[in-house]
Amino acid sequence: MKNVTIPSSTFQFLTELDKNNDRDWFNENKKIYQKEHAHVVDFVEELLSRLKEVDQISTLTGKKSLMRIYRDVRFSNDKRPYDPRFAGSFARVKPELRGGYFFRFKPGETVVGGGFYQPNADDLKLIREHIAQDDQPLREVLQSSGFKNTFGELMGEQLKTAPKGFDKEHPAIDLFRYKSMYAFKSFTDEEVLSEDFLEEVLKVFIAIRPFFDVMTEYLTTDLNGLSLID
Repeated sequence: MKNVTIPSSTFQFLTELDKNNDRDWFNENKKIYQKEHAHVVDFVEELLSRLKEVDQISTLTGKKSLMRIYRDVRFSNDKRPYDPRFAGSFARVKPELRGGYFFRFKPGETVVGGGFYQPNADDLKLIREHIAQDDQPLREVLQSSGFKNTFGELMGEQLKTAPKGFDKEHPAIDLFRYKSMYAFKSFTDEEVLSEDFLEEVLKVFIAIRPFFDVMTEYLTTDLNGLSLID
């Protein structure tokens, strides 16, 4: 079992990129970027390998999980060409399993967690229908010490009122309002650069699994408990 860490030079590079967010500076420092990118790939490869020991993941390699550092500025007022972070996600095996793991390593803004970001209309409707029928499984997870001690509370954009077709007086209206449902734990730079950071990331991923399990049940069965998977 490898003990892989994120070196301080990785955050030093990202800090400098944030200060010098232009193509000329980046091109002059391209070799440094490639070196730090390789460090993160090594870390994420080991993280993925360890995660696959406890969950079924469809992401093939750690390298493929990483997002590009180049920003799409075509429709943005912010024309800075680079996003000074290393981020990525691991997908679970569909359609049997739902939920996705996410990580972002960035000076002062590192988060690890996952969930359901802007699910499609059919999935969101099914989630809400299951919650309306029985919200207890989800509430038990969200109120558990494991979830609360790791994440605090459920996050995500919410409607200001009840979604169409759902009673605003329903006891589960607080859950109906979510348009996305996810949870993250923040880490300090010191924690990210520590020897045991990989273990801490794995703990976060394991802590979010009960949430994934409930949501998987909601998304793979109808309201009679029959499987929707062919």
